Amino acid sequence: MTRHLPLRPNIDDGIDRKVLTQLRARFLRVNQGRQLRAMQALSSRQQRVLTLLPLLFHVNHPLLPGYVSAQTPAGLSGFEPSAELLVEAQRLTRSFAYKPARGPAPTPIHGVFLMGSLGTVAQAEQSDMDFWVCHASDLSEAARGELRRKCDLLQDWAASQGTEAHFFLIDPQRFRSGEREARLTPDDCGSTQHVLLLDEFYRTAIWLGGRIPLWWLVPAADEHRYEQVTEVLLSKRFIRTEEVLDLGHLAHVPCGEFIGAGMWQLFKGIESPHKSALKLLLTEVYASEHPRVECLSLRFKQSVYDGQLDLDELDPYILIYRRLEGYLQARNEPERLELMRRCLYLKVNKKISKPPRNRAKSWQRLLLERLTREWRWSERQLAMLDSRSQWKVRQVSVERQALVNELNYSYRFLSSFAGSQAGDVPPESRELALLGRRLYAAFERRAGKVEFINPGIAPDLGEDTLTLVHCPTPRAERWALFNGNLGAHEWQDFAPLRQARSLVELLAWCHRNGVIDSGTHLSLHPGESDLGEFELNHLLSCLTQALPMPLSSVLERVLARARRPIQELLLINVGLDPLKQHSQMNVHMTSERTDPLSYSGVRENLVLTLDRITLNSWHELMVERYEGPNALLDCLTDLLNALPAEGERPELRVQCFCRNRASAIAERTEELLRELISDLDSKARPRYLLQVARHYHLLELTPGQVRHTTLEDLPVLLEHLAQDRAEYNPIRLDRNALEGEDLALILSAGKRGCIQVFYRLHDNEDQAQITVLDEQGAVWRTQPPFHDETSLLAPLQRFLQSLLYRRNAALGLEQPRQPLEITYQQLLPNAPLRAQRLEPRPAPLLPVSQPFYDVQAIVEPGSGQRAYISLFCNHREFSELEYGDKLFSSVARHILAQRSETQRYPCYITDLDLSSLLGDRQPSVVHYLRYKASLEEALNTALRAP
Repeated sequence: MTRHLPLRPNIDDGIDRKVLTQLRARFLRVNQGRQLRAMQALSSRQQRVLTLLPLLFHVNHPLLPGYVSAQTPAGLSGFEPSAELLVEAQRLTRSFAYKPARGPAPTPIHGVFLMGSLGTVAQAEQSDMDFWVCHASDLSEAARGELRRKCDLLQDWAASQGTEAHFFLIDPQRFRSGEREARLTPDDCGSTQHVLLLDEFYRTAIWLGGRIPLWWLVPAADEHRYEQVTEVLLSKRFIRTEEVLDLGHLAHVPCGEFIGAGMWQLFKGIESPHKSALKLLLTEVYASEHPRVECLSLRFKQSVYDGQLDLDELDPYILIYRRLEGYLQARNEPERLELMRRCLYLKVNKKISKPPRNRAKSWQRLLLERLTREWRWSERQLAMLDSRSQWKVRQVSVERQALVNELNYSYRFLSSFAGSQAGDVPPESRELALLGRRLYAAFERRAGKVEFINPGIAPDLGEDTLTLVHCPTPRAERWALFNGNLGAHEWQDFAPLRQARSLVELLAWCHRNGVIDSGTHLSLHPGESDLGEFELNHLLSCLTQALPMPLSSVLERVLARARRPIQELLLINVGLDPLKQHSQMNVHMTSERTDPLSYSGVRENLVLTLDRITLNSWHELMVERYEGPNALLDCLTDLLNALPAEGERPELRVQCFCRNRASAIAERTEELLRELISDLDSKARPRYLLQVARHYHLLELTPGQVRHTTLEDLPVLLEHLAQDRAEYNPIRLDRNALEGEDLALILSAGKRGCIQVFYRLHDNEDQAQITVLDEQGAVWRTQPPFHDETSLLAPLQRFLQSLLYRRNAALGLEQPRQPLEITYQQLLPNAPLRAQRLEPRPAPLLPVSQPFYDVQAIVEPGSGQRAYISLFCNHREFSELEYGDKLFSSVARHILAQRSETQRYPCYITDLDLSSLLGDRQPSVVHYLRYKASLEEALNTALRAP
């Protein structure tokens, strides 16, 4: 190896032109070596593209690729094509002949550079080519347009030669000031990465022709006074202006660039973590050194000045690795260092555990072999990494954990750095928050979330053969998945690939990660479950159709909003037969009652379990299982509460593949769900009454606050409906709720702002039934004695009128209010088993001349929780102060003394004042009716006493 002495030019001591010439030669020597390395890995057609590009920008010939017009800028500074290059051009176009310009010719193209991975240890067959075309600053808008069109045509020509090429027009003067028209590499996240992009350019760029970078000729030690040094070099003509182009220096890296670069690499790392980990850690190294950051390009330049021209050690990726290695060793973080080594090895992608395709080993392979010996990697470790294309769940899971830890660490470091540099860093809180959400959605573990384990780690996790086993433990249900085709007793000797508490959770995990695909043979051991091959195949097919994989990347505008469900899949009775006893006896039930929620004469609920799979807008896949007597209601409540208040509704699917009544179960559940969503979207905020088996369920359909109440039977339902309500919410009845009950007719007839009285006269009985549906939808029912309709309804009408009079008087004239209407309807016919209907009836007449006994009650707060009651019988007062515990018996004796008949018929409260108890609160009518009923019960008990 030729030894090169260090060169130490010092502007203060005077500059030697010979030293500058030697420096230029050294950089060009390294450049030539990299270019040769790049050419070695290219096909002959790709080599042609790289070879001809300087000529294609130097001349403007209609027979050559990229020709636009005679006005297109052409002429590469200081370029003269070699004879070999002209021969290559003539192979492309035989009639082409190069004519050198006579005298000085314009050279608007100042330089052509190739940057990126070509010529590095990481160059691969699929590597694209990024070209920087540096042009004169005085080009007109039209000329730049012509040049842009030429680059587009050259890009198309390169594609025809099997090369993915990208051309970027660079105005050096504008670039130095931080202005540029577009992203300059696929890894560029915008104008926030100016200096770091320049750092990457200086250490990776291959000069193809034109002017050389002025930066080469400024010693790394003088980077902080770059302008001063370059001014001396140019003004004193140590170098000529037309020989160099100036893109700027790397003396200072703004804090904001670390944030921008880190966020961009984190964004990319979510889908391809191995590719981003190296650059992400390099950003961390740079940020940790701030404000005195020594960019890698400066180390590269210093090595050239020192005469260290070993292409292996100057390789851009080796430079990155050496910098990371020193950083992590100093921090004593061997696990992170091993991860970086794996990332570099996989990036280079030379499988050194296997013999090379050709007998001769490539320089990349030789370099990688030297590195792995230095790392003391074993043959087994190399073989494992080289078989990454065959990695399956176990290997991918281990590698994923290391990568996720690294990405999360980088995010925390980035957030901490941004906070510590708040005064110097542009506000990036929104971008950091969005990035945090993206990381959270991709990698955060939480209950019910299906983990995605393969973010670009292995190409395919599909298994050829798997065994699915139901193996419940005494403490919980359990399903397990094993590699291979295992017998009924073999699986107990193997560790499961994955296990879960529910079958759907396990299958969803397999589907999300591609573990089970169309080529997988699945062996089933159902154990104590009712799962069969038919149901299992349909479950897998259903997941494939409802949730196509892979999922696309989530858009930023979607992440900026709260997550919402976009797909909802309900799977009912997975692995369960709801009529198992009948199936075992080979008995088929026949019944007119076919509703799956209340099936047959014994009213069985056939919806035993539900598995809910949700795909949300952040592309998180969630699984939740519902079991027990309220499984259906709990599932529907959670699903409805997850719906956004506004916007698009998720796509809904309900499926059931169990042995009995599967289609009917799925259709009934889907119909119910869609009805509930329709009611939820209405402005009325109704209550929905559903009957499951012999129990009632009332759902309060308030967006985001849906809840359900389970009610054992009809009396409990009536008691619940009698509770006070703050506003009117109509009751919607499920089509099979309250079948054969007159309450169904009453609730369906409910109206806002109206007091509705429904009554039924029973044949051959001395009792009637009165049901009141008040202005807020509360229900009150009583079974009073019946003599005739007038005596039945008149006391109630008299009480309601007194109540409304008292309420309206309390409002005042400045608060106009629509008076409440009191309506009466009779339930016909009297026999409850025949078809029922409602007939409107007029309110009972209360002639002024007709005498009635007036009993008014006033209730006031007493000591503790006890109320203080006063009764007025035709204006005579009976109070607890005077009568104490004998209040009701004293009133009863007084009432009986006023009657001419000896019969002890009931007494009714005609007016009730609760204002002292209620204060400003104004409950609905049923509240007063309940209080009235309790007072009447006490009074009539006293009347019946001997």
